[in-house]
Amino acid sequence: QVQLFVFELPPAYTRACALTFRPGTFFSWTVIAAMRAVVAVKRVVDYAVKVRVKADKTAVEMDNVKMSMNPFCEIAVEEGLRLREKGHVSELIVVSCGPDKASETLRQALAMGADRAIHIKTSMRTDQELQPLAVAKLLAKVVEKESPTLVLLGKQAIDDDSNQTGSMLAGLLGWPQAGGASKLEVDEGKTMITVSREVDSGIQQVKCPLPAVVTADLRLNEPRYATLPNLMKAKKKPMEVIDAASFGLDLAPRLQVLRVEEPPARAGGRKVDSVDELIDKLKNEAKVL
Repeated sequence: QVQLFVFELPPAYTRACALTFRPGTFFSWTVIAAMRAVVAVKRVVDYAVKVRVKADKTAVEMDNVKMSMNPFCEIAVEEGLRLREKGHVSELIVVSCGPDKASETLRQALAMGADRAIHIKTSMRTDQELQPLAVAKLLAKVVEKESPTLVLLGKQAIDDDSNQTGSMLAGLLGWPQAGGASKLEVDEGKTMITVSREVDSGIQQVKCPLPAVVTADLRLNEPRYATLPNLMKAKKKPMEVIDAASFGLDLAPRLQVLRVEEPPARAGGRKVDSVDELIDKLKNEAKVL
């Protein structure tokens, strides 16, 4: 006779223990360990929206603008889901820092399949005031609280293009980091990961021990769509809300945005009458020859 028992053990793992008993014998144990993973996601202006600058030139207009999950963060969520489907991850937790409406982005991640969410609430603008170092500090506190084995992030956000949060988080935690991952593999013992990265000379493979921080590149995977039934189910999944100020961290911005301007309007094309005239204009006006 075989019975399955699930025990509450340290938060980094969930272990399913198969307990076998036969008359006249001792109990035998089979232990299967799986990782807990945290994925950080960011709410940004949708990539298909034409960005507009405020009239006072202080920032990008975010009122009444379609917002969505940062595309690189969406790829990170998808990779976490695939690791769970392969049995490497037992629980997938999504985290986002931002205002009240950041909960909508978290609900999208829950609808994709994440297990639960943590919303670190702040009124700071996430495209200017809440900068990578502050986000890394907040995520480090979440890692301290949840004890994951793997942290996944998008390699950058499309609003500030900093590409810094993952590296800073790894530095604060003292963990190894594999940035710009285009492929991620976990070994059978769940103690090492192998990450493929696209570099100028080709594909670079790096191997690092767990726990680790991994940032997702564009070609890591193709994210799944959140279906309507799953969007409805996501409303019932747990979401913990934590005030960013409660951590007692210095979140002050290190950089100040002085002015934001739209790029100059592109000049229209011009026709020329001859090859000689074309070469002359390329040399003397465009100065590209």
